[in-house]
Amino acid sequence: MATTDPEPWLRGPVPGVSPLLQPAAHALLMAREDVEQAVNGLAADQIWARPGGVASLGFHLAHLTGSTDRLLTYARGETLSDKQKAALARERTIDAERPALDQLIGDWRDAVASALAQLASTSDAALTEPREVGRARLPSTVFGLLFHAAEHAARHTGQIVTTAKLVRS
Repeated sequence: MATTDPEPWLRGPVPGVSPLLQPAAHALLMAREDVEQAVNGLAADQIWARPGGVASLGFHLAHLTGSTDRLLTYARGETLSDKQKAALARERTIDAERPALDQLIGDWRDAVASALAQLASTSDAALTEPREVGRARLPSTVFGLLFHAAEHAARHTGQIVTTAKLVRS
């Protein structure tokens, strides 16, 4: 995205997505763009740096992908697969593995694409359907989970932008 482009929410509706879910779609697109811009050109040691003990950019990128996938799974009324549980466990030790930035960004792009496809396939009538979250089966709704996926991505995007500024200085 060029710096002169308007933010996603000012570019008009995301095709195929309900008007009720446009804010979530725009937030996910904004998160994808902001993350890519923030980490562009960083070296591997910067991706895994932990200035002041904060979580690394690599952790945040892996967590963005995994958490978005998990929240979308719950929104579909499904439970986590063994592969998703393994990815969650991997997030806790991702700093030791240190996957390449290109892989982390590619995974994040794929997660956003999947999220947008799910938003497009979600009917307005389904938004208030109850859903359960996690092993504790905490109560939510389709709408609550889709909204949380977007706001959670925005929260970690802010952390990525700030941490990227720290590691560049």
